[in-house]
Amino acid sequence: MGNQRKFQFHLIGKYLFRHRLPLETETNLFVLVSVLDIIMTWVLISRGGFVESNPVANYFLLRWGKNGLVGFKFCAVLVVCLATQLIAIKRIQLARLVLLVGITVVSIVVIYSFSLFLKAGHGTPIHLV
Repeated sequence: MGNQRKFQFHLIGKYLFRHRLPLETETNLFVLVSVLDIIMTWVLISRGGFVESNPVANYFLLRWGKNGLVGFKFCAVLVVCLATQLIAIKRIQLARLVLLVGITVVSIVVIYSFSLFLKAGHGTPIHLV
């Protein structure tokens, strides 16, 4: 049985590195809007006067600072990307739907964050470090 598992993992690795993954475009777009969300969150929190509205993300922010928050958000993105790739093996349309909903929701958050940034006035310099 051990040899069968090793052989299966070998085939999976061979497939992943020789073929395109399903839903690459949707996954890349989800990662892009998620990175924009992380950037907007960092900028708003760095300015002061803004708080993280997601209670789980806020826990990471309070416990480990901005780096902890960024780490949490990247881990969440990774989980969604991996989950949708696994779902796509048997139900590609469901995986596509999950990614499209994720893209839409995160895009709305980015637009809202950008509107907060504009409303707050951006005359003062922003220090990201």
